[in-house]
Amino acid sequence: MGKSIGLVELKSIPVGVQTADEMLKAANVDLLVATAICPGKYIIIISGQVGAVKSSMETGRQTAGVFLICHHIINNVHASVPAALVGTTDVERITSLGMVETMSALTAVRAADIAAKASNITLMEVRVARGLGGKGYLIFTGEVSAVKSALNSCLNQLADTGEITSTCAIPSPHKGLLEKLM
Repeated sequence: MGKSIGLVELKSIPVGVQTADEMLKAANVDLLVATAICPGKYIIIISGQVGAVKSSMETGRQTAGVFLICHHIINNVHASVPAALVGTTDVERITSLGMVETMSALTAVRAADIAAKASNITLMEVRVARGLGGKGYLIFTGEVSAVKSALNSCLNQLADTGEITSTCAIPSPHKGLLEKLM
């Protein structure tokens, strides 16, 4: 079985911390993100084998109770998504950039998985809501055609949610811009 990611968003920081603890105790999963976000919410992102993530997520939903805002599981997540979430992606060459901004932090993770599976791109970062007013964004690189293909896949698959606020493709980004993004 492949790797999965479980995403939970709560409207209570103390209950969020408690929920993360219970999720980790419930199954053999790795904690990728557990943090307070704007405006006074808490997100938890776990990874592991499909069955373990499913079990942990069920415990998380029960523990969160009325404080649960949303939850989602991405089965067989693209291997580059966890590294982009925790900021450990190594990028050697940037020929063009693609960006997607989302209304919610968790949708940014879904968009990253869609983009990475759709085209030959390298995820550089998936930012979930810290200092973003609850929004999320992802930034990736690849050949211009691959970047545009990844953007189109995100737009096509997430259009009905209304969660994507904006996107861009930047061919041959300026060196000064790249220095600030890295």
